[in-house]
Amino acid sequence: MAHQQRTSTRDAAPTQARRVTAAVVDALIALLCGLTAGTAAGIKVVDGLVELQPQSPTVWATALGVAVAVSLFNHVLLTLASRASLAKLLTGLRVVRASDGGRPGFLRLVGRWLFGFYWMVVFVPIHVVTDSGVEQQDAVGLRIVRRTARS
Repeated sequence: MAHQQRTSTRDAAPTQARRVTAAVVDALIALLCGLTAGTAAGIKVVDGLVELQPQSPTVWATALGVAVAVSLFNHVLLTLASRASLAKLLTGLRVVRASDGGRPGFLRLVGRWLFGFYWMVVFVPIHVVTDSGVEQQDAVGLRIVRRTARS
């Protein structure tokens, strides 16, 4: 097997703005897909009139389930196949192992995805309230780096 040269993850660090943009776009994709599915599940036709029933638990369960499923697909399965989620592909980023810049594994991607929810629920509100300058973190031995022409 030929020796493959790895991209130095230290040299390829993305700006914080690029990382945040990718995270926000990925979140919006999942939320919009969830809301669209929830809306579709809440539509009821009564006497030829279309009504949306937002109070229905079916609407919110469908919205939440689809948002989580899209997020899982985007952050784990798509990243496993292409080394990047949709927004990371658009912003020129990719996910690599921190140790050697290699392809991330399934379990690490699942851990990174779950850590993202933890970060969003615990740390984002703290940073917003305290107006702190803490930057987004890498987790579970994976890093976000800029995509190079060879990647």
